[in-house]
Amino acid sequence: MAKTHRFFSHHAHEFLRVAACTPVATVGDIAANAAAAIALARRGHDDACDLLVYPELNISSYAIDDLHLQDAIQRATDAALAEVAAATAKLRPVLLVGAAIPRDGRLYNCAVAIYRGRILGVVPKTFLPNYREYYEKRWFVSGDGTSGTIDVAGQTGVPFGDDLIFAASDLPHFIFHAEICEDFWGPIPPSTYAAMAGALVCCNLSASNVVIGKSRQRMLLSAAQSDRAICAYVFSAAGPGESTTDLAWDGQGMIHELGELIAESARFEGDPELLVADVDCGRLRLERMRNGTFNDTARFAGVEPASFRRIGFEAKPDFADVGLKRDIRRFPFVPNTPAKLDADCYEAFNIQVSALAQRIVAAKAERLVIGVSGGLDSTHALIVAAKAMDRLGRPRDAILGYTMPGFATSDGTKGNAWALMRAIGVAGDEIDIRPAAEQMLKAMDHPFADGKPVYDVTFENVQAGLRTDYLFRLANQHNGLVVGTGDLSELALGWCTYGVGDQMSHYAVNAGVPKTLIQFLIRWCIRTDQYDAETDRVLQAILDQEISPELVPAGKDGAMQSTEDKVGPYALNDFFAHYIVRHGMAPSKVAFLALKAWEAVSRGRWPRDFPASARTAYDLSTIRFWLEKFLFRFFTISQFKRSAIPNGPKVSAGGSLSPRGDWRAPSDGTAKPFLDELKANLP
Repeated sequence: MAKTHRFFSHHAHEFLRVAACTPVATVGDIAANAAAAIALARRGHDDACDLLVYPELNISSYAIDDLHLQDAIQRATDAALAEVAAATAKLRPVLLVGAAIPRDGRLYNCAVAIYRGRILGVVPKTFLPNYREYYEKRWFVSGDGTSGTIDVAGQTGVPFGDDLIFAASDLPHFIFHAEICEDFWGPIPPSTYAAMAGALVCCNLSASNVVIGKSRQRMLLSAAQSDRAICAYVFSAAGPGESTTDLAWDGQGMIHELGELIAESARFEGDPELLVADVDCGRLRLERMRNGTFNDTARFAGVEPASFRRIGFEAKPDFADVGLKRDIRRFPFVPNTPAKLDADCYEAFNIQVSALAQRIVAAKAERLVIGVSGGLDSTHALIVAAKAMDRLGRPRDAILGYTMPGFATSDGTKGNAWALMRAIGVAGDEIDIRPAAEQMLKAMDHPFADGKPVYDVTFENVQAGLRTDYLFRLANQHNGLVVGTGDLSELALGWCTYGVGDQMSHYAVNAGVPKTLIQFLIRWCIRTDQYDAETDRVLQAILDQEISPELVPAGKDGAMQSTEDKVGPYALNDFFAHYIVRHGMAPSKVAFLALKAWEAVSRGRWPRDFPASARTAYDLSTIRFWLEKFLFRFFTISQFKRSAIPNGPKVSAGGSLSPRGDWRAPSDGTAKPFLDELKANLP
């Protein structure tokens, strides 16, 4: 497929390509510093960057002490800024360079925004460190409260002050702010106010000498600021070549977004580095819109968009396909890195266990009642229930597990159900629902009762409903609590039988966990020895089987009913659900992200323990096909089931679908606006 369509451009989906630059500095050789800045600008242009962030005072050098006050240094700096502006006049990126600039008899430590030969504005540093190894007040004046203009590098009337935000007139998401080093070490960084006034990308030009542990502190501050200010944060620290008279420099560069590390540079390198990543300004825009605390804080602080001067420029985007420099997780509910995966699985599993234990105590239930099919969801619910009983100091045989074979139950799943119940040590039993189902179908005059192979939704739901009906009556009989097994993925798709069916229970312990995460949780239980070897063996066998509701008998070819053949791959459905429920993204952007995540098996990281044999790729036509199905199911036909779901714990920051939690929507809604948006913006 030709990729000339606007859909394939990152700019069309509100991404911005930013870079933290680490030039090789000199000890006051300003011409060399300018040449180093220009060289990185050219690399940034070739990489299709929109914004380049350089270290603090990179033009004049940082650690030159009293030389900042020498007239020759100041004149050379002014000439160098003019040279950088001229040399980058035909380049794509905006440059944020650092320079010491005199104004009205005072010297300011500044960030200078340069674009296509024009100096857009000059932002002075607000907080000047003057403790321990720092003596900045010896040379510089704080820019706090400054405003107006300045003549610099041969250009007159250049905006100057701590009240500047830069915004592209033709790329609405390209809105950025600059602060300098110590500014974000203060209790309230200037970028906090700028973000509340509308800046989506906050940049820090830093010198920041390195000592043991300081890189972790910078990382913490950058992550926290991007999270608290709901912004992207680009940090660039001085690196090789700065004076080491008393200090050393590591050249740390990093890019965060909403608390998440998007990219980080190498440290202590001798070569110049350009750390490039695409930040999702659309995600930031949507997050601010739904975060009332962010907007209330701006109002309480008296910050409005008009509180800052907006300096406009034309970005002149060509909406070309330049790829996406960003790691998009295939499984957004599942971390890619082993340490994070283990930590998240530990939390998710224990959230479920703790929640169920609390409900058992609150309900004064003597037993738990659970239908055990031998499939993923009931398996996970059962092992959670076992741990909940362990935690409460109750015997596992207070769990009443029932396997309830129907017309399509396979020997494999039934055998796994029994093997699991025996291994876990619960009280197992079997109720054959076929006689009751046949009686009901006969009373309804259903064709199946006359021997006809009619396997319609009525045929399926008679079985699903009978199973749930039995479970509730068994709970009445044994003073028990019915544990729901349905997961978040099924709620999103409406893939559950409403009312007296698997949509209903006394407590829906899996309702906040998507299918893809359940698979990883079970693998985590195996890997971390949560149970014994026999239980692990059965759990692995269950993981290895195809997902099926087993409500329709196998065809003549012996093929069993496949859930994913009907509703689509759960990997894609969970991907769609995450970006639509958690972030409210337009379907076309969800398709773009899915394509970047799934179009090549070899691209990006796969989570730990994900079988190599199960790794697959999806092209755009496949993604579009299943996304259309998802949108229809999610927005048109399934909300009434979610509006009446039982209690259950929220597990993932990706959201839940409870009407008492993350998701409220009309049951009689329509998918039309979403399908129309997708159709209008995909090739």
